[in-house]
Amino acid sequence: MSNVLKKQATETQPRLWFILTGLYGSFFLITLRLAYLGHLPTWFANIPNYDKPAHVVLYAIATYLGHRILQGKRWRIPLFNQSWALPLFPVAFAIFTTVEELSQGLSPNRSLDAIDLICSLVGCWIGYRLAERGLAKASQKAMQQP
Repeated sequence: MSNVLKKQATETQPRLWFILTGLYGSFFLITLRLAYLGHLPTWFANIPNYDKPAHVVLYAIATYLGHRILQGKRWRIPLFNQSWALPLFPVAFAIFTTVEELSQGLSPNRSLDAIDLICSLVGCWIGYRLAERGLAKASQKAMQQP
């Protein structure tokens, strides 16, 4: 039996979701690479603490799109005689986020910052909650249609 469960959602994925996710994923990875190379636009520095809200927004959008594309798939983990169904993309992305933030301490152009990590994880949580709301609405809408 597979550890990945598909949440009951009758939403069919329009091609637009895949295109948006691909475009945003590319944007996200390019932004990450530019940050590691120290080539982010210099006008960002004119905005006080620009990176904190940027972390929230960037990670919220990524989590939202990832969770919607996977249609709320969950990873079932048996733990302490109970079974936990954790959202696959948000948990995996939160782990990636944590590892990525910790690795910034090894980069000459980045700095390890606990507040950045917190902002990124808050963004993951916001994206997850918004995606869950969207999936619930799509499921309700599908059930109402004949």
